[in-house]
Amino acid sequence: MVFPELNAMRNEGPKTRLKRQFRSLFRSMDFLADHYLGGKDVPDKTVARFAEIYQQLGMAWEFLALQCKHWDGYRKTRDGKAACRLCGKIKDAEEYWLLLPRRGPKQYGRRATPTSRKVFPNKKEASIVADAIKFHGATLTVEVCNAHKSRWPGGRGGDITIAADRIIKLREGQVECSLDTHLVHIRWKPKSRAKSAPPYGAFPWELPKAKLKNFPVILEHDAKGRFSGLMILKPPRL
Repeated sequence: MVFPELNAMRNEGPKTRLKRQFRSLFRSMDFLADHYLGGKDVPDKTVARFAEIYQQLGMAWEFLALQCKHWDGYRKTRDGKAACRLCGKIKDAEEYWLLLPRRGPKQYGRRATPTSRKVFPNKKEASIVADAIKFHGATLTVEVCNAHKSRWPGGRGGDITIAADRIIKLREGQVECSLDTHLVHIRWKPKSRAKSAPPYGAFPWELPKAKLKNFPVILEHDAKGRFSGLMILKPPRL
């Protein structure tokens, strides 16, 4: 047997599919509200039973809203907030769950940057984003802060001001790559060096050739001699 409606549902896009699912969901919720939750002469046990079903439909609403890309924009509610015209989610409302596709590229959040020139009294109040994810064995950390007051390491000295910044850290095994507004920092953090003294630092031209031979680094440049990148040959043992 051929069911044209089923074939059409298989070929519909995500926006069309969500619109259809939201219409069906809202009809079911309205039916329960009108006939069992808001009606008179309904036994308390019946109200309690259908109230639980209504809450379960609310969870389905939340699940569908996670898939919505807010294609149709937002409308103003009575209290002045902006709600999605399709799913009803309030704009910029905090998400408690994350829904990612099993296959294909994943996307979560937007690129955040410092939002104020004000110097905040502490890091907690200055924080905009502080998030991390472990993905297939690698750890990615994103931290965005406005300028804020802090203390010298070890608690010595007076207060210092930490500049506003966006810091990205990627950790794979013993290798950590850190990026911020001004620096790209790659370091090895083997467990054997966890309690060792802080490393030294120097420009290549400041080091003697004898020490440079211990650095498995290839500097990349263009035809005019301008720096374009570097390659680090990962040592077999760290």
